[in-house]
Amino acid sequence: MGRHTQASCKLCRREKEKLFLKGEKCYSAKCPVAKRSYPPGQHGRLSLRISEYGIRLREKQKARRIYGLTERQFERYFNEAAKSRGATGAMLLEALERRLDNVVFRLGFAASRQAARQMVHHQGVTVDGKVVNIPSFSVKVGSFIKIRPKYLLVVKAVQEKFKDRLPPVWLSLSGEEEGSVVSLPKRSDIDTMLEDHFIVEYYSR
Repeated sequence: MGRHTQASCKLCRREKEKLFLKGEKCYSAKCPVAKRSYPPGQHGRLSLRISEYGIRLREKQKARRIYGLTERQFERYFNEAAKSRGATGAMLLEALERRLDNVVFRLGFAASRQAARQMVHHQGVTVDGKVVNIPSFSVKVGSFIKIRPKYLLVVKAVQEKFKDRLPPVWLSLSGEEEGSVVSLPKRSDIDTMLEDHFIVEYYSR
């Protein structure tokens, strides 16, 4: 699977807003977006008019980068959402939120989705008592997520730094290192700042 190997902060600068890809750094004065809120590159400071297509492309790219997916992965999620009953944009975000790496991040066990993905890859998470090392694993209502002992110190350090972070209403914490899925995420429960209708329009062009 391809992965992004350049500085994550450049992705945020390209979208001209914080995508919270680096955990603690995103909340500090060291965040590059706070210092330079324009795209990277020699033409970054230029004020260019963005087309209607460009607006929709940027929204799709923003969503893809927030959840850390390749183009092929993201398109597959969209195609599956388009076949589902309900609003395509809402179904897309629901599927993305149900990814195991996102759930680990939402429960406050990792500082970022990238860190959560690494935790899952390194077999640091169990689902219903079984080790799952697939970040794209889709959780269900009633799924019980627990952090394995080798990552407990990491989780406690994250929770100490982000004391005010609370899980969304569709997730529930039952301890410092365990939580569960109490319901499927609704569009109103997802606080990710995305205009999902632009994503739908991008793929419907």
